[in-house]
Amino acid sequence: MSSQNFGMKNYMKGALLLTMAALIVKILSAIYRVPYQNLVGDQGFYVYQQVYPFISFFVVWTSSGFAVAISKMLADIEARGGTAIEKRAVSWAIFKYLTVLSLIFFSLLFFGADALAALMNDAELAGLLKMGSFITLCMPLLALLKGTFQANSYMQPVAYAQVFEQTIRVAIILVGTIVLLHFTSSVYTVGKMAVLGTVIGEVAGIILLFLFLKREQQPIAKKKVVVWPILKEVTLYSIAISMSALLLLCFQLVDSFTIFKMLVTSGVETVQAMEMKGIYDRGQPLVQLGIVIATSLSLAIVPLVALKAKAKNGRGAKPFIQLTYRSSLLFGVAAALGLVLVMPYANTLLFKTDSYSNMLRLYVVQIVPLSIILTFMAVLQGYSKLKMPALFLLISIALKYIGNVVLIPHLDVLGAAIASTVGLIFAAIALVIYMKKIAVSRLATAMFYRKLIVASFVMIVTVMCAVLLLDIVFTAPEMRRSVALIYSGILVSLGAFSFITVVAKLRVLTEKDWFLIPFGRRMAMYQLWLNRKK
Repeated sequence: MSSQNFGMKNYMKGALLLTMAALIVKILSAIYRVPYQNLVGDQGFYVYQQVYPFISFFVVWTSSGFAVAISKMLADIEARGGTAIEKRAVSWAIFKYLTVLSLIFFSLLFFGADALAALMNDAELAGLLKMGSFITLCMPLLALLKGTFQANSYMQPVAYAQVFEQTIRVAIILVGTIVLLHFTSSVYTVGKMAVLGTVIGEVAGIILLFLFLKREQQPIAKKKVVVWPILKEVTLYSIAISMSALLLLCFQLVDSFTIFKMLVTSGVETVQAMEMKGIYDRGQPLVQLGIVIATSLSLAIVPLVALKAKAKNGRGAKPFIQLTYRSSLLFGVAAALGLVLVMPYANTLLFKTDSYSNMLRLYVVQIVPLSIILTFMAVLQGYSKLKMPALFLLISIALKYIGNVVLIPHLDVLGAAIASTVGLIFAAIALVIYMKKIAVSRLATAMFYRKLIVASFVMIVTVMCAVLLLDIVFTAPEMRRSVALIYSGILVSLGAFSFITVVAKLRVLTEKDWFLIPFGRRMAMYQLWLNRKK
């Protein structure tokens, strides 16, 4: 992406806009599941979550994978002095390839819906899979339009489209569900509306991008290009870019094919098994919210890492990699520990009951390894080192599958939560070891870990003391939503304040570090105020 043509200032503004859009999309994606679960119950939530990973797989691969791969390839052509005609020829070759791919995936999902539903042991899911298959037909246009805009450092259309398509999707899912529930009690019919919302959201994104494209018309010209290397590069690069995002979806696919089926096989009654899977899936929006900070870090710090990695002089990317690791671990631990401490109250407040709170406590521990995986996978993209990380992620998926098969018959959904956590911890440790080998021998000092443990301990003590005091005030009341709201509000506020204050007082990160982190300016000011000389 040529800074000479567009100016680094404009590029950074565009990148910031894209970062903000990605965060808004992540937050919306996590938040809408809470009212949706409240509307349809655990059984209805199970239905949606069974088909969600099939649909989202293609959405993520298109937006996070192919779009970025296309933008890189087109920017590379421009960087080496290629013509607009060559860029159009490459774009057209990729578009035809994606069209063929989307038709193949559409056929597999639409005509294979009954077989996939049978593998999940729930024939009624076939209708939802058929509805969701139409999402694959959006792949070629969405990927090409977003990729072209990004290649030209014209980030606004991409950012607006991402937020617009997600907003439309959430609105249709929630409003459509409310309307449908007046006419039907079928969780499968309501589930179809949720899937339809995703399809319409993607179509809305395409329409918006086309409106922007009208202002940027380019002449159509023919030029022959060698197709195979282009298709090979765009495929491999798209998978590499979206690998960390696809990892969670692959875990969810494993859950879709194993949890419900194995619970029923183990003797659990069908409706109860659906509800258990629905309760298990409550953990997903909680984890998504927990990794929002790690996502923002990977989007904001990683471009610096990629830039510094190519620098011939100076310390290179090392300080930024260390900061990325320390900050992602710091916020990952804070989010996971906070959710573990308030889980019964947060569970009741958000999802009506405190069912399986201990299982969900283990589920949200995933936030810690995921925070490291997301940031390090993004950093390794800057180094173009993705073969070994890809192998680590494939092994973690295999561990997840084996864990589910072995543990679910004995521990129900707790076994699935353990399997996910073990798989992700393996991937995180493997990435840390690999990063130490290729880039930074030491990611953090022993003092950093000690300070992090102190901050975590203070948070635990503060929250547990607050629970004891609240139990005295409310005389250990029955868990209701009103009570859960009071408990959650007070405990989250006290826990966050105590953790942040200890982190600032001990200077776990320096003020300079905070200024590099998204939204870290206020934390830097608070840290300076706490440590001022009196």
